[in-house]
Amino acid sequence: MGDEQRFGEFVAVRRHENGHVAELVLDRPKAMNAVSSDMARSIGAACAWLEGPDGRDVRAVVVTSSHERAFCVGADLKERNSFSDAELVRQRPVARAAYTGVLELPMPTIAAVHGFALGGGFELALACDLIVADATAVVGLPEVSVGVIPGGGGTQLLPRRVGAARAAELIFSARRVEAAEAGALGLVDQVVEAGQDRAEALALAARIAANSPVGLRAAKRALRLGHGLDLRAGLDVEDAAWRSVAFSGDRAEGVAAFNEKRKPQWPGE
Repeated sequence: MGDEQRFGEFVAVRRHENGHVAELVLDRPKAMNAVSSDMARSIGAACAWLEGPDGRDVRAVVVTSSHERAFCVGADLKERNSFSDAELVRQRPVARAAYTGVLELPMPTIAAVHGFALGGGFELALACDLIVADATAVVGLPEVSVGVIPGGGGTQLLPRRVGAARAAELIFSARRVEAAEAGALGLVDQVVEAGQDRAEALALAARIAANSPVGLRAAKRALRLGHGLDLRAGLDVEDAAWRSVAFSGDRAEGVAAFNEKRKPQWPGE
C-alpha cells in the first residue's frame, strides 16, 4: 500500500502501483458511509486533488469502502431531517459536487461494491466507468420511497446503463436488487466472490494502469462525450480525441515499444 492522503475525517486517498492507481476510500464506518455534508465536501476535495497536479500520474481510480457491510447507504437522512428548507437549499450544491466530482474524474474509475449501495451510494458507483460487486452487494435507488428522487445523477446514469424502461421500473418501484440479478441486468459489470470486490477492482485498475495515461484519458473523453450523439457526431468526437493523442509522447513510445518488443515506459504526455 502506498501513501495515504486524508480529506477530512471521512475520506482518504491511497496510492498503489507506483502511484498509478489511486484508491478513494469512503471511510465513515459508524454511519455505513452515509454521505453527510462534511463527507460530501471531502469527496469533492479528494476528486479535485486527483484532477490536479497531485493526480497527474494517476491512471485509474478505485472507489472503495472501509465498512464491512456497506459500500454507501446514500444521503445522511438523520442530518437531512434536521435541516430547514433554507439549509437544504444551501446543502444541495455541496452534495451535487461530490457526485459530479467522481463523475468528472478524467481517468478511468472503478467502484468496488459490497453490501449496501443504495440511493446516493449507488449513484457514486454509477458515476464510475465500471462497477465490480461482490456476492453480498445490494443496490438500488429507493428515493421515491422517502418522498424525493435520485439527485446524484441516478435518473440520468441508470438509463444509460440499462435502458429507459428498466431504469424506470427500478426507480419507480424503489426496490433493492441483489448481486446476481444486478449482474444479469447490467446494474454492475462484474460479480465476484464475497469479500473480493476490492481486490478484483484493484487488479483491474492495475491492468488498466499499465496502458498509456494519455490514451486512457482520451478514450474516456471520447466514450463520455460521444454517448447519445448520432453516429456522425460521435465519430467527430472520436476523431478529436484521436488527434489529441496522435502526436503525443505516449504514442511515439507505444509504437517504439511495440516494434522493439519491450514494455513501454510512458512519458504521460
